[in-house]
Amino acid sequence: MKGLVLIVDDDAAIRFGVRNFLAEQGWRVVEASDGREMWARLGEATPDVMILDHRLPDATALDLLARLRDAGKILPTIVLTGFASIDLAVQAIQAGASQFLTKPVDLPALATMVERLASAHRAELHERLERDQSQRRLRNPFVGKSRRIRQLEETAHRVAASDVTVLILGETGTGKGVLARWLHEHSLRAAHPFVDLNCASLGGDLLQSELFGHEKGAFTGALERKLGMVELAHGGTLFLDEIGDLALDVQAKLLKVLEERRVRRVGGTTDIPVELRLISATNRDLNRAVEHGRFRADLYYRISALPLELPPLRERREDIPDLAQAVLASLATSSAHHRELAPDAVARLVQHDWPGNIRELRNVLERAVLLSRSRVLHAEDLLLGHAPGGASPTPEATSRLASLPTASFKPLAQVEREYIEQVLEAVGGHVQRAAEVLGIPRSTLYQKLRRFGRKPPR
Repeated sequence: MKGLVLIVDDDAAIRFGVRNFLAEQGWRVVEASDGREMWARLGEATPDVMILDHRLPDATALDLLARLRDAGKILPTIVLTGFASIDLAVQAIQAGASQFLTKPVDLPALATMVERLASAHRAELHERLERDQSQRRLRNPFVGKSRRIRQLEETAHRVAASDVTVLILGETGTGKGVLARWLHEHSLRAAHPFVDLNCASLGGDLLQSELFGHEKGAFTGALERKLGMVELAHGGTLFLDEIGDLALDVQAKLLKVLEERRVRRVGGTTDIPVELRLISATNRDLNRAVEHGRFRADLYYRISALPLELPPLRERREDIPDLAQAVLASLATSSAHHRELAPDAVARLVQHDWPGNIRELRNVLERAVLLSRSRVLHAEDLLLGHAPGGASPTPEATSRLASLPTASFKPLAQVEREYIEQVLEAVGGHVQRAAEVLGIPRSTLYQKLRRFGRKPPR
């Protein structure tokens, strides 16, 4: 059998026709006549593809797709309708549909679409599994032997089992998010959600909607109720990265949530009880922000019960070799692809000042693995630029760059932008699906789109 297809349609004749045709193509097909039966079938097994009628006796496809999204289920879905319009097609794709077809159904075209969606979904799941395995290998935020990192590990182990509010301090790229997730996974809340939000990537009503949720009709474009990050983190951990970038009005609402353990959605009239642990992080000096009136003093005292500081790489150079080996291990898809560092490469890494810290280290090693065909990476493979306090590129590195085919050479930022635009086009402009394919948080994708000067799709 090729896989499992779920067809949800209240017309028994359509279900019969689609089921028989797909069964002849080698698919196993299960059926549901309404939304209630759909959820029951999904509870029994996860299909490779779902074929969903737009109008059902108890719900519409848009309602069900929204509930699937809120439940965290990513499922290739073909929406069928006998009342086609461009507006409805756009709404369906924005809600999470993969394709949109009108009735009467062209069965051969439908079968081809099912085949392609199932194949793409399996490839995406495989890539996600590899990414998850890579992230699991890098989840240890205490790689290294330096005194500061050992002290941090000792403190973090004592803090993890408690429910104390934690503020993680550190420069960009030092691994604040990795430490936050480690604290959650080693806490009594590990079996409950870990919900993270980058406060610097969103602003205004969008940030409040993401954080606190909103009711249907709360503002223009609020077509349905949305649960906020605070609600989704109930019982678990809420991680607010770059909390120093929160606007003052949002700070006031967050403080109220922390003090009263209740949240009210934007446009709502009732308070919803929540119980969670807050971990926040920033690369800003919040003491100075409080002095200048940019950050509320009462919120600062509330979130900084226990600060943990991640040192920059330039202050823990003795850890760089171990960190580099850990990154290379995470990049290897098998033992045959594992790369090693020659002594001159290790020395070059230790000399560099790493203004981007661990994130920059990973980018440098990824580029070296991509461009080098050797199992052993040397200093000239690292292609490190000049940094204050660091060494200039070696003559070998300069020669290597000069020998590259410049006609096909593009800046890394341009390559990133083109790839993101290709992914967005492939998923019909759906930001959440694009973020899943890219393996980054949705907030990070919004931030990149704004940096590119592109208005994010609604």
